[in-house]
Amino acid sequence: MAKRGRKIPEVLTIEEQKNFLNVFNIRYPTQLRNKAMIRLMLTTGLRLSEVINLKWQHINFRAGKLKVVEGKGRKDRILWVGEQTLNLLSNWKEKQSKKLEEKGRDNQAGLVFTSLTGNQLNSVNVRKMVYNYAEKAELQEEVTKHYRDKAGNQLEETYQEKKVTPHTLRHTYATDLLRECHNLEKVRKALGHSDISTTQIYTHLVDEELEEDMKALDNKFES
Repeated sequence: MAKRGRKIPEVLTIEEQKNFLNVFNIRYPTQLRNKAMIRLMLTTGLRLSEVINLKWQHINFRAGKLKVVEGKGRKDRILWVGEQTLNLLSNWKEKQSKKLEEKGRDNQAGLVFTSLTGNQLNSVNVRKMVYNYAEKAELQEEVTKHYRDKAGNQLEETYQEKKVTPHTLRHTYATDLLRECHNLEKVRKALGHSDISTTQIYTHLVDEELEEDMKALDNKFES
């Protein structure tokens, strides 16, 4: 079981994931890059650091697989990538090469995701990008909560109901994979966790859904 008091991670529904990916206008090079990055994270569960350091030499387009080299804990792992995600990555690779050539720059490190001048992306900026596009996709909803303090004064607090971060995408991938395969060990391996107890938190999300579904069966006699 997950550690007591451990927060259940926020995840995106399939519909929210579709809305997120549809917000990008891939006619623009940076938006093509960003969409490829978001889709890759949603379909492989890569950590932000792994995305930023990913190199083209570690993507095998023919075999449809990706190698994470020295991820967290310095453990390599193999992930499989679907055809549509590979096509998007291939389109970005072509556009990246073209833009760098136009600017007389090169991608010496062979990084998959770079600026249009070949520089490595900054993690802070990638976080901001994810957050900003999630807002455009209307995944970040501003909510105002009214409450009273100990003195009885009426107060209010405004906050984001769902804050989408790169790690939200990883949580989403893990939850979707568990729903699909029903095998916690497979999810652990895909995420690169060294201890399955870290992975077990995702069973709570699926268990909550199961609870709701089972309780809903009680109403089948009322229809």
